[in-house]
Amino acid sequence: MASKRDYYEVLGLEKGADEAAIKRAFKRLAIKYHPDRNKDPGAGEKFREINEAYQVLSDPQKRAAYDQYGFAGADGSQASGGNPFGGAGADFGDIFGDIFGDIFGGGHGFGGRSSGPREIRGRDLRARLSITLEEAVKGCKKKLNVKTYVKCKTCGGSGLGKNGKREVCPHCHGRGQIMMRQGIMTVSQTCPHCSGSGYVITDGCKSCHGTGRVLENKTLEVDIVAGVDTGDRIRLQGEGEAGMNGAPSGDLYVEIEVKEHAIFTRDGNDLYCEVPISFTTAALGGKVEVPTLEGAVNINVRPETQSGVTMRIPGKGVKSYNSPFKGNLYCKIMVETPVNLTDHQKDLLREFEASLNGVDKDASKDLSEDDKNGKGESKSKKIAEHNSHKPKSEGFIKGMKKFFDDLSS
Repeated sequence: MASKRDYYEVLGLEKGADEAAIKRAFKRLAIKYHPDRNKDPGAGEKFREINEAYQVLSDPQKRAAYDQYGFAGADGSQASGGNPFGGAGADFGDIFGDIFGDIFGGGHGFGGRSSGPREIRGRDLRARLSITLEEAVKGCKKKLNVKTYVKCKTCGGSGLGKNGKREVCPHCHGRGQIMMRQGIMTVSQTCPHCSGSGYVITDGCKSCHGTGRVLENKTLEVDIVAGVDTGDRIRLQGEGEAGMNGAPSGDLYVEIEVKEHAIFTRDGNDLYCEVPISFTTAALGGKVEVPTLEGAVNINVRPETQSGVTMRIPGKGVKSYNSPFKGNLYCKIMVETPVNLTDHQKDLLREFEASLNGVDKDASKDLSEDDKNGKGESKSKKIAEHNSHKPKSEGFIKGMKKFFDDLSS
């Protein structure tokens, strides 16, 4: 027999609690003590006590009588500990479905009663749209073809034929759900006869077979805002799958994919590119033309620039749609080795290489004069300094020599 504790005390509420507070308290306690979830010996009795309190306090008339007269004013079956799942006309499936509808979806997952025929909204769709980097940076309009269900033009989406009628489904009686009781639980499933709509159509439209929609290819124009990037989504409201029998359509989500660019790579609002230069320009310095999304610009390459050096050009990157700032362009200098050389060009290179490894005549003459004048530095040291044309190579050779010396020691 259910305990005769005060119903407000059972639910842990004050006497003036509103309807929402009563429902939240019952939900919390019912989940905790439901026998299918709680295997403690006293859980079943506790659950019955909680449900008894809820049935009284959730009914305005019973609650008013209980507040004024106590247990004597409540429903007789409740007060006497009779059927704990409802007095006259009460349905435990309705109460339980209403409480747990928020968790398990739509108030039907535990046998909740539908308020009547309901519209089944069309599904949301997803499509991928590839654009160029230039289109992503500047914005554009693109055409997109989508194969989906659209509203039937013959019946206007109603699904009705010329003499068609919409009637309450005789199997679920307009609920859209079919209830099945399993012990203490009431489980429901979508009615297979009306697909959950709660009604059926007689003499349906011949074009859409009574569904109110047909499968077609439709072309949409998508407005791409400037600054989008790969992974961004654009929502087209109502352009998804059409609902059945005139129900609202779903939405279409367009996922942006920016194609690889021949010159630039993008990282956020910054752009990166490689700029090839001749080793003559790298050694002597000079102006080099580099591309940007707004046209070519010149940069100054300093003398003795090494391959791999990165130069920054401010404000030549991308301005994202959600940022007020424009990114930068980073140019990575790549010293290019000449190809397809003639014999004469090869001889010149050999002569140039020999001049790097030795000392030219003018330099040797200058060094000899310095020795004669007694400036205090040895000729060999001056030659070594004069020949220091390859700092990276010399550093690499010294490091390699030390590595092998350490291995042998």
